[in-house]
Order: sequence, then structure tokens, then C-alpha cells
Amino acid sequence: MARTKSILTEAKQIERAVTLIHLGARLQVLESETDLSYERLLRLYKEVAGRSPSKGQLPFSTDWFMTWQPNIHASLFLNIHEYLNKTSELEEIDTVIKAYQLYQEQVQAQGLEALLSVTRAWRLVKFVDNGMLTMTKCTKCSGHYVTHPHEIARHYVCGLCNPPARAGKSRASGSLQMGETCAA
Repeated sequence: MARTKSILTEAKQIERAVTLIHLGARLQVLESETDLSYERLLRLYKEVAGRSPSKGQLPFSTDWFMTWQPNIHASLFLNIHEYLNKTSELEEIDTVIKAYQLYQEQVQAQGLEALLSVTRAWRLVKFVDNGMLTMTKCTKCSGHYVTHPHEIARHYVCGLCNPPARAGKSRASGSLQMGETCAA
């Protein structure tokens, strides 16, 4: 007996793909998270974004999430994601979408630029699910931050409590004002 496709299921898949495209997801994410064919996703991407999708490999290294500013952004996203995971009954990709939208709102409310793309956010969740990254509690502020699973949690201090020496020293970050304040 041939299995019939549900029009409602297909509509939900298309809606999910459109949302991901609007958020800037790469085509590989759409392929992984929907049952739509590559050809349909490609046509949909071109129709929604008005251009062809980016080519190339997805980010695959955990190292990006360990650098100072990306770690803060990744940690913010992952804390939102973990909260939604515990308090709502969304499918995993819908949790990623909602968490990413909330992350963007928080970053914009602070007048900052989102460093984390939806594709990196999706990849971050995959890394955590596969045990390649985890969350560790800061011993100073008690916040939870993205770390390698073998981080020594007993002495972990986050990048906000202990920023790197050059953090915030560029002209774009207002180093002149910081220097004038310190000199006063």
C-alpha cells in the first residue's frame, strides 16, 4: 500500500523552511530538518530569499564557540534553548527557531549585533546533543556557559567575569573613553 503524503504535514514543512530561510539558515540545515526534496528547497530558497543559497561546508569546529564574544552569544542562545526545552513541547527544530528568535531580540535590545547565525546555533545544539560541548556553571556569577565537556567545572570562570586582556580595547568598542576614564 502506497503511503499518501499529508498536505498539512507538507505545509508545515514548507512553513518551517520559510522561517529558517528568513532567519538566514543554510540549505544544509533545511535539508536536515525537513522532508522536502533538495530541488523543492532550492526553488523555495530562491523564491523566499531572492537569491541562490550560499555554498560551502557548514561550520564544524567547536573552537569558534570557545572564543570570548562568540562564547557569550552562544551561551545566551543555549540558555534560552535549554529553558524552552524544559518548559515547552516543541519539536527540536522549532525549539531552535524560537530560541534563536528570542536570542536576536535580546541582542537587539542591547543595541548589539548578533554574532551567532541560526546555522551556528543549530550546529551548537547538535554539538551539545553529541556531547562535544556542554554548559558549565561559572564559579563567580553562577551563569551557565558553553564549554568543552572536560572543562574543570570546579574552578571555571566565564569570559564576562574574567574577560581577556584585550577585550573592549578597539576603537569601535570605545577604547578612548575607557582610557580617559582609567586615567582620571
